[in-house]
Amino acid sequence: MNYQKLDAALTMALNQVQDPQERSLVVFIHTKPISDASGAAAVLESLGVSGITEEKDVFSATLSSNEISKLSEQPWVQYLKLSQKLRLMDRRLSGRSMGI
Repeated sequence: MNYQKLDAALTMALNQVQDPQERSLVVFIHTKPISDASGAAAVLESLGVSGITEEKDVFSATLSSNEISKLSEQPWVQYLKLSQKLRLMDRRLSGRSMGI
């Protein structure tokens, strides 16, 4: 695993994974430009990524720790970042209700 390509949150999450085969981590995959010669599109498609074009350089996928390890070793991967869980916004700000 190339830890230099992982953000701190992803590294911490990987340390807590119990089953390295289970796809449980949602990550953003930041790549160098994808070319047919690199085989990157085929690798990304095998991981369930869709909408791969030469213009895009950020993709998201739910991956296992084993898949993240293999992906981190690819020369066309710049870095991998753990997706943060979104929280619902409190509907009351300073005692007033927001009009939504």
